[in-house]
Amino acid sequence: MKKTAAWLVRYALEQLGVTHTFGIPGVHNTEIYDELDNSESIEPVLVTHEGYGAFMADAISRSSDGIGTLVIVPAAGATHAASGIGEAFLDGIPMLIISGGVRTDSDFSYQLHELDQHKMLEPITKASFKITSHDEVVSTIFNAYNIATSGEPGPVFVEVPINFQLDKGEISGLPVYQKVPVQLKRDISEQIQQAAQLLVKAKNPGLFIGWGAVAANALVTEIVELINAPVSTTLQGLSAFSAKHPLHTGMGFGIAAVPAATNAFKKCDCLLAIGTRFAEIGTGSFGVNVPENLIHIDINPQVFNANYAAKVAIEGDASLVLQELLSALKKLIQDQTSRFENTDLAAQIKQDKQAYIDEWLGHDSKDRVNPALFFQHLRSAIDDDAFVLADDGNHTFLTAELMPCYQPKHFFSPTDFNCMGYAIPAVIGTKLVNPDKQVLGIIGDGAFLMSQTELFTASDKKIGAVFIIFNDGELAQISQAQQTPYNKKTCTTLPNTRFKALSEASGCYYIRLENNNEITDKIAQALAQSAQNTPVVLDVNIDYSKRTRFTQGIIKTNLNRMALPTKVRMISRALWRRI
Repeated sequence: MKKTAAWLVRYALEQLGVTHTFGIPGVHNTEIYDELDNSESIEPVLVTHEGYGAFMADAISRSSDGIGTLVIVPAAGATHAASGIGEAFLDGIPMLIISGGVRTDSDFSYQLHELDQHKMLEPITKASFKITSHDEVVSTIFNAYNIATSGEPGPVFVEVPINFQLDKGEISGLPVYQKVPVQLKRDISEQIQQAAQLLVKAKNPGLFIGWGAVAANALVTEIVELINAPVSTTLQGLSAFSAKHPLHTGMGFGIAAVPAATNAFKKCDCLLAIGTRFAEIGTGSFGVNVPENLIHIDINPQVFNANYAAKVAIEGDASLVLQELLSALKKLIQDQTSRFENTDLAAQIKQDKQAYIDEWLGHDSKDRVNPALFFQHLRSAIDDDAFVLADDGNHTFLTAELMPCYQPKHFFSPTDFNCMGYAIPAVIGTKLVNPDKQVLGIIGDGAFLMSQTELFTASDKKIGAVFIIFNDGELAQISQAQQTPYNKKTCTTLPNTRFKALSEASGCYYIRLENNNEITDKIAQALAQSAQNTPVVLDVNIDYSKRTRFTQGIIKTNLNRMALPTKVRMISRALWRRI
């Protein structure tokens, strides 16, 4: 049997259930695009920039059971896509990158796009492969998929040189993809018993969960209710535990967290951490106090003891580990009517949450839109299973603190790589694989300017989603950080942009929301228009004058961590400039 590598790429992707690919055709991948056009199950999507295509692919992996896939040109396509690949790598998101490659049968040097892509992408991929024969195309892509989705997920790169795409070659057969079952690597029974004993003996146990627990939502909920423990999440793991649950507290648990979380975890004497690395954002710039009795569950053993020492470290998929832990806890807790049913904790969390919302609603936003009021109306106007995505910036933490998420995988944001410009393309990717769900992006004006060209893609694909601009004319997260030590803003004031003209030029419906009195009507108008398969840009005149708890907390944490001479210099400079 003889086939071209281009045909074999299509076959392999179809076997894997890929529904969309993202990229730009070029001389080194047009054969693959020609094959994708013949596919009945894969839609190739043209993007305006490969980096934004990578964000779309990332969002498909986050919002569905499929894998986001790129089909790009070598060299320039790979460097453009690198930001999105890096985001997926640091956030633990599976992705397939199929790239063309220069001829391997040429006698000429300095071919167009000739570059060692594998060396360039090595730091931000789990693995990379270069096809050297037709017979290895399918097996290599299957292997790439397995690597991308196993262990801690991440992106995998496959280069297919153009000569293999063009010419037919002999293959031994067409393998059918067989899913690899998820299993525990080793016996964890001893660690499970240790963890269960610590949790049962604790007076104030708590749970801290990240994206690694997002598929184990039901098991987390059972454990939480069994031991009556408060739950906080990382930013990335915000959707891993429903905000409707009375023991949900919010993001983080240190001084950079909302009061419900800070208070609930103040006396925590045993912490069960699941699927989190204790990274900078999730810990409020490492400003959390972790108890000595830390039980850390993660699929990646490298995260154990990286920032906080674990009393018990358990390697494995969260669903498999938690199933065993739940069983052990049930055996230890014979009296189901014991102290674990104490309702005082839930009542205090509810009270603290309401007090924080009241604090925000009481803030005078003058002629701008109050963020808490906006999110209250937005949450009540959309479905429980609506997807809400945030970009990177001050709006990210407003969303995390003020916009409850009810279902797994229904909120996400660029986290560890922290790419601005993520949300517009991510909204598109999410809507493509969730066409019957509401999809909304919360996007700062600076982040919006970065990837606004993908509005043309949204319009072309009739993406019925709402792109919400939090518009204050600044890169607010950094301008606020500049205000305290520098008393001035350098390169954080944005140029005046006519978002209406930009939106309408791309074929999107534009709505301006000026003040609090317009919130209800303008949100309803935006949702109604998006339901007609029209992309909507909702431009919100947002008030950023009140700082989030996250911003306040990390300023204190970072200042406290500075060496004394640096701290004195920073404080002295700030005081002098104010005088």
